[in-house]
Amino acid sequence: MNGLSRPDAAPAAFTDDDRHHMARALVLAERGLYTTTPNPRVGCVIVNGGEIAGEGFHERAGGPHAEVAALADARARGRDVEGATVFVTLEPCNRHGRTPPCVDALLAARIGRVVAAMRDPNPVQGDGAARLRAAGVRVDVGLLEDQAAALNAGFVSRMTRGRPWIRTKIAASLDGRTALVSGESRWITGAAARADGHAWRARACAIVTGVGTVLHDDPQLTVRDVATTRQPLRIVIDRRADTPADARVLADGNTVVVTAGPRGRDWPASVESVALPDADGRVDLHAVFRMLAERGVNEAHVEAGAKLNGALLQAGLVDELLLYVAGAIVGDPARGMFEAQAPLASLADRVGVEWSSIERIGDDLRIVARVRRAASW
Repeated sequence: MNGLSRPDAAPAAFTDDDRHHMARALVLAERGLYTTTPNPRVGCVIVNGGEIAGEGFHERAGGPHAEVAALADARARGRDVEGATVFVTLEPCNRHGRTPPCVDALLAARIGRVVAAMRDPNPVQGDGAARLRAAGVRVDVGLLEDQAAALNAGFVSRMTRGRPWIRTKIAASLDGRTALVSGESRWITGAAARADGHAWRARACAIVTGVGTVLHDDPQLTVRDVATTRQPLRIVIDRRADTPADARVLADGNTVVVTAGPRGRDWPASVESVALPDADGRVDLHAVFRMLAERGVNEAHVEAGAKLNGALLQAGLVDELLLYVAGAIVGDPARGMFEAQAPLASLADRVGVEWSSIERIGDDLRIVARVRRAASW
């Protein structure tokens, strides 16, 4: 799925116990869903003699990695880990960054086997699997790989494509309308769906919107219905610097406004402005997301109107749709989800999606779907 192949040993024959322990490691990894950015979400389980000796997950950048946390847990339990098997959702790192290499800690603990769900896509982390094998540790890679890659879609995207994973969130009526012609859109979906949307905001590194949404709705674009210690960076795409100085999105300085020219003269000094014009004098959307990747943004969460949504889709930048569908019909005239710059010449040109999940959230439906690509990311 993720194109991270490197020379490896023959595919392992994983047991049901192996799958059980890796599934537990993935559950642990999810505990870092809101906190690990810009690092990946990683969980680890250490098993010795058929019993769990230690567990851990990576909580935040600069803190212990999952393997080190699991080893510390085993020590706290008074459990022996020599010869044990380590189940970890990402290949152990082999580079000294903010913390020492996890490979060092595993070798010092005399671990006997490492099972990694997926390779590390970071090209500078070093081949941890190769170093472990050279030291006599058995290493098997590829157990529940798709689940591990999905949990870290943003990290993989940033490492392999040089841009974040881009998720577009839309709330719409059953007939696909997101707002009245006047721009009124509050509230198409119910309270449960709106609260669920905040959980998706919380896992993102940046929330992206357009100036049209700022002018119509004056949103805060903050996480409010989820307990979190981190607020995502807010990005406003504003070609002509039309965002009002008193817009709520500019209130606390955690905002970058991307223009195609000068910044707004009355904007607070705490607001960062970046000019990224394309050849036509519009904002270069590809450059925006390259910039976000350079700032360590793994997941970009878009909450915008049909115009920006359409531009992102046409540019091939939308990876995933997060769609809340209300049990209501609005009818025409009203605003849709994606505004096309020109009508399709043929249905063959339509954009396809792959359904990931469809669930009921309160009185509404939540649909998660991935945009189909010609080549795998």
